[in-house]
Amino acid sequence: MNIGTINSIKVIFTITVLTFTSCSKEKKEMLSDPKKVLLEELEHSFNKELIDIWYPRVLDTTHGGFLSDFDHRWEPKGNHDKMIVTQARHVWTCAKVAAFSAEKAVLKSHASHGFKFLKESMWDPEHGGFYNLLDRQGNVKPDGQGNIIKNAYGNAFAIYGLAAYYGLSGEQEALELAKQTFHWLEEHSYDSLHGGYFQFMQRDGTPLVSGYGNAPPKDQNSTIHLLEAFTELYHAWPDDTLRERLSGLLVLIRDTITTDKGYMNLFFNRDWTPVSYRDSTAEIRAANYQFDHVSFGHDVETAFLLLEASEALEIENNAETLQKAKAMVDHALQNGWDTASGGLYDQGYYFKEEEKITIIKDTKVWWSQAETLNTLLMMADLFPDDEARYFEKFKILWDYTKTYLIDHEHGGWYWGGLDKEPEWKTGPKAQIWKVNYHTARSMMHCIERLKINDQ
Repeated sequence: MNIGTINSIKVIFTITVLTFTSCSKEKKEMLSDPKKVLLEELEHSFNKELIDIWYPRVLDTTHGGFLSDFDHRWEPKGNHDKMIVTQARHVWTCAKVAAFSAEKAVLKSHASHGFKFLKESMWDPEHGGFYNLLDRQGNVKPDGQGNIIKNAYGNAFAIYGLAAYYGLSGEQEALELAKQTFHWLEEHSYDSLHGGYFQFMQRDGTPLVSGYGNAPPKDQNSTIHLLEAFTELYHAWPDDTLRERLSGLLVLIRDTITTDKGYMNLFFNRDWTPVSYRDSTAEIRAANYQFDHVSFGHDVETAFLLLEASEALEIENNAETLQKAKAMVDHALQNGWDTASGGLYDQGYYFKEEEKITIIKDTKVWWSQAETLNTLLMMADLFPDDEARYFEKFKILWDYTKTYLIDHEHGGWYWGGLDKEPEWKTGPKAQIWKVNYHTARSMMHCIERLKINDQ
């Protein structure tokens, strides 16, 4: 072996040792900082197991808008009906992801594609407001009773998507349609007597002040998503009436809908008296749990939405709102958290004359866990030394999510955690009530927070 060869080997050995030492050092640094590990995992899952799975797969290039129905392998299967909530959520997600990531700029064209469908197919040109449901070809579909009913919930999401798309594109027509939708709700859904908004309206906008079918006229779900939508719109259009309504919804949710214990009542009569079956027989109560239970996922989501609205109104230091938001999160963790595996249960109930809550549905739906990830990390930033140990629970929930909710083979999230509902492994990955706005929003916020904390 000549001297040149020996020197070459020495150089290669030195480089190898330095490289190994450098990599080991980086790995140790990575392992020593769990937030960096979390950030890497979240970014990978967000890009490869969520956004890249949904888009452009769900674009309907034949009839416009977005396809709705896919099986567990992401094969299209079903009628692909088009609900305003689904379509608008896709517009919002595409717009926000395009703004969030330069690598996903192509989603701007997807948002534009969705905006065109909202404008040309889902808006009622005769009576105003957005239809609730169309078939794939764009024909209006009546509900199960043969009626064309519009609702505040769906129109709220239309505003949400339109405002986000305007924020990305600056396309004035999108903002004008969002404003037109707001004015339509003002005229037909807003209750000037008791405040808040009626959920159901006839096609011509006539409000159904006593409710529709067996559903009461007002509810927390449409109210919190009106708050969410008005917050998004207010960033683009700081109108005085919009500010008044946004502020009113914040106070309504914080002081009337949310109880002193820290959970929300779900359904209400026109005067905001809550619908309750606690005094009914066990059979009647069980038959009406959909209207009367504790929804832990909605509570943690609303805590975030209240603080988001407060920030938009530039009253983020409002101690009353912050205190109530924390109470909502703490109640959910103290009463709905699975201490064995992590995650939030779906439903609890305060039975009459019982102080302790009873879990009546111990499943763990995907959107609830997504919202909890976001809210836990937010609370960890706000209250880093709190005894609730928000960041520790965030890590536990992310581990739960990776294990039981994310499909690492086919991509996307299961409908429910497989620890409780293993059948969801072969359940649909998408349908009109399962899109990706909860998951995308949560992961974007979590990534952003972890990046800020790393600086």
